[in-house]
Amino acid sequence: MTSGAEEGARLAALHSYRVLDGPRPPALDELARLAAGLFGTPMASVSLIDRDRQWLAGNTGMPDGDTPRDISFCAQTVPARAPLVVPDARADDRFRTWANVTGAPHIRLYDGSPLIDEDGHALGALCVLDDRPGAPSDRRREALDTLARQAAGQLALLRGRLLLAELGDELARATQREEDLIATVSHELRTPVTNIRGYLELLTDDARLADLSRLVEPIHRNGERLVDMVDHLLNGTRPADNPLSVQRTPAELHLVATAAAQAARTTAEQRGVDLVVKAPVHPVVVHADVARLTQAVVQLIRNAVLFTPAGGRVTVRTTLDVVAAVEVADTGVGVPPDELPYVFQRFFRGRHARRQAVPGVGLGLHIAQQTATAHGGRITLTSSPSGTTARLTVS
Repeated sequence: MTSGAEEGARLAALHSYRVLDGPRPPALDELARLAAGLFGTPMASVSLIDRDRQWLAGNTGMPDGDTPRDISFCAQTVPARAPLVVPDARADDRFRTWANVTGAPHIRLYDGSPLIDEDGHALGALCVLDDRPGAPSDRRREALDTLARQAAGQLALLRGRLLLAELGDELARATQREEDLIATVSHELRTPVTNIRGYLELLTDDARLADLSRLVEPIHRNGERLVDMVDHLLNGTRPADNPLSVQRTPAELHLVATAAAQAARTTAEQRGVDLVVKAPVHPVVVHADVARLTQAVVQLIRNAVLFTPAGGRVTVRTTLDVVAAVEVADTGVGVPPDELPYVFQRFFRGRHARRQAVPGVGLGLHIAQQTATAHGGRITLTSSPSGTTARLTVS
């Protein structure tokens, strides 16, 4: 006998499959027909046992509609969680007076195996029925148990597909909400900041305010930082159906790497990190959007610097091995293996970034990867506790 709590948990599990009162799943109808055909019975069903009724999720030969639980043979398998074999219901004192025995469909033989789901709940039974008495063999019993497991597996698949569909819908809604929010915030920031920048330029050009230049300059510098941040957000949240456009011109890749290193040099000096740019043996010329490619390399170098302890080194080099590439190698803390698959996702910040309060919102590598993709290449990371190497290719 099951307790009230156990029955409540079982019913909650049953309803989580969302099969009750819907169209019968074709796979469960097919299992019922297969069972009837294998065992030579006119009736078979995949029955689910609700609070006070039996509902047929798969059926052949049985009348459609609910059956009261108190005259359900399959319901007898639920508390016992074991097969039930009734060779002749008319000769069994437990069932001889039931309406489905004395009247249609005149059940005599009943042979059922419980449907046990992956969490151990007995959901119902897969059974074969006959209007003539019979005695199932051990071999048939084993086969029916196997079919019951198949039926439970089909129910699990149905629930899994439903959950995946709901998750996909929710992710789509969350992504849209994220993009809408960022677009709104970016617009609301960009308009006033651009106005502030314009007024500051007027103040800078006014000779009468020369004595206040020391106050205007940091305001102007921080205004530029805000504009750059808004641009960073907009680039990082670009929709997938609106790929980054690039204007390519011939460029020497070493010069791109040198310019990127120069942009990150102040940060390296402040953090006590040695930043080295190694010249290639032969010039490596690519067709690239120099401004965008430089910003992508800046991001790789900046990341390397921020995750390298003082006294460490970041080395930048250009290579030509089948494809042109910029490599940025550091002697930093490395990326944990479980985080490597996610480092290019938007807004991803790993454990080291959070613990060390590394500045940023987790868009830099995502934007850099977009830039590499727009140039027909990609960025790959290899990492260990002794350092990380980022490789950006261009084709």
